[in-house]
Amino acid sequence: MENDDVDMVGADNNEAQDLDDMKKRLKEMEDEAAALREMQAKVAKEMGSVQDPANASASQVNREEVDSRSIFVGNVDYACTPEEVQQHFQSCGTVNRVTIRTDKFGQPKGYAYVEFVEVEAVQEALSLNESELHGRQLKVTAKRTNVPGMKQFRPRRPSNPYMGFRGRTPYAPPFAYAPAPYGYGKVPRFRMGMRYSPYY
Repeated sequence: MENDDVDMVGADNNEAQDLDDMKKRLKEMEDEAAALREMQAKVAKEMGSVQDPANASASQVNREEVDSRSIFVGNVDYACTPEEVQQHFQSCGTVNRVTIRTDKFGQPKGYAYVEFVEVEAVQEALSLNESELHGRQLKVTAKRTNVPGMKQFRPRRPSNPYMGFRGRTPYAPPFAYAPAPYGYGKVPRFRMGMRYSPYY
């Protein structure tokens, strides 16, 4: 009987120790959850500040202000460097930045953007339209501001501009190649195409 009492006391001690271990683990998990909530709140705050409508409109106004001081330069030679473009437009005003656009392989696309410090320099730079750089005539225009979500719609062109839009006509083989069973004086019947077209 005494052995049973000793076993019960030992079991109670084990249960108490297990309960303490579980409480410690629970506290650690709660601390980790609190730390995660803080991190999520910090990230949400940063993301919210990026997507804040007031900040978005401010950045749009800032972009428009920068674009008002910038020009688009087309037909730029592929071997041309930003320094050479800067020297070409140095007479118009102080050049802040020259950007020559490249494709994903790093090859130039043939056009550049030049940002000036002064707005007046843009009008001076427009006078350099059709000037030559590396033996190529440059096309200089004022840079336009892209409005997010406003993609210009271009209607689909017909493959042959002289044909205009015509419906798809069914294939009709010439009579010379018609199969023999028609005989003399009989005209073959042509089947219409299977696709529906409202232009027939």
